[in-house]
Amino acid sequence: RLFDLDPDLLPLFQYNCKQFASPQECLSAPEFLDHIRKVMLVIDAAVSHLENLSCLEEYLCNLGKKHQAVGVKVESFSTVGESLLYMLEKCLGTAFSPDMQEAWSKLYSAVVKAMQRGWETLPEGD
Repeated sequence: RLFDLDPDLLPLFQYNCKQFASPQECLSAPEFLDHIRKVMLVIDAAVSHLENLSCLEEYLCNLGKKHQAVGVKVESFSTVGESLLYMLEKCLGTAFSPDMQEAWSKLYSAVVKAMQRGWETLPEGD
């Protein structure tokens, strides 16, 4: 869904300097699948620390800095969020209620907001 929504994100996923010729090639790459697992670990950590997301603040801020360093734009996270909600809706079907969608949207927005602080902070020594 991610590359359907924004095909311009494909070049951001390069591993060992290899550019993927198609979304399908990227989606089947072990490195991309590993990246997806890492994304889901961040989501899992956010869910696990729902009552105290501030404990993840520094980690998420640094994660934002890493994404900025490889050329990811903050705006791209809205596409990722839309893809996440789409996946949840497809997997959960009618169980994915409007309240559940709102809760997931709020959680994802909080994660992105914390990561966005990585764009806003200057590197050490500046």
